[in-house]
Amino acid sequence: MNTRFFKTTARKFQHEASRTPPNLARTLAVCAGLALLGLAVISEDKAMAIEEPTFKVVQKLEQFEIREYEPALIARVEISGDFESAGNQGFRALADFIFGKNRSKTKIDMTAPVAMSEKIAMTAPVAMTGEKGQFQIEFTMPKSYTKATLPEPNDPRVQIIEVPAKLRAVHRYSGSWSEEKYLEHKDLLLSLIEKNGYEAMGAPVFSRFDPPFIPWFLRHNEIWIEVRSKVQTPASEQNRPKHQQ
Repeated sequence: MNTRFFKTTARKFQHEASRTPPNLARTLAVCAGLALLGLAVISEDKAMAIEEPTFKVVQKLEQFEIREYEPALIARVEISGDFESAGNQGFRALADFIFGKNRSKTKIDMTAPVAMSEKIAMTAPVAMTGEKGQFQIEFTMPKSYTKATLPEPNDPRVQIIEVPAKLRAVHRYSGSWSEEKYLEHKDLLLSLIEKNGYEAMGAPVFSRFDPPFIPWFLRHNEIWIEVRSKVQTPASEQNRPKHQQ
């Protein structure tokens, strides 16, 4: 999405509002306001230049991509609870850490996304089963830090972990952060991975790139799943001398 889209959308709603009955006009005015809010947030994000994980797109496929992610340093907490409450609790613990609740009282720049993974894979919404899930919530640390230079958390739940390079299948979607929406898109990505000759290797990661005040229909959400290709070079090919290949 770009700024032209939001400007055009806002003008369209404003124009229609001037030609419609009062009740509908109010609705259209709200829509125009949301479009302008999206424009403002995008402009602010560009100015702030929020850091995101570095990756290279290896393959573009229908509805998803295969990406190579560089090694990263993350802060992680493990939370037991339902999907929404675990995400909120984990976010607060990590936000406290980067906003200065650490041994040196250092403020650390916010990055995107807020990533949440299932420690125990869910087959149905936690809200439906009535059981508590086990989740890991993560912030990627700015590239300017190493494990040795990053401030030590005050909260013992916050773990600092070096994550190696990963090959991931990534599916992007907009919409709400609900558990049902997440499971729907997770299942879609798992089926796409299988159909396209890859094998899922790790727990799905739900990645939220936007703050909560962004309208649901403008949100940038992604699901990441570590993968490997099912197509392996035969051992006879790997061991054959180059002049025979």
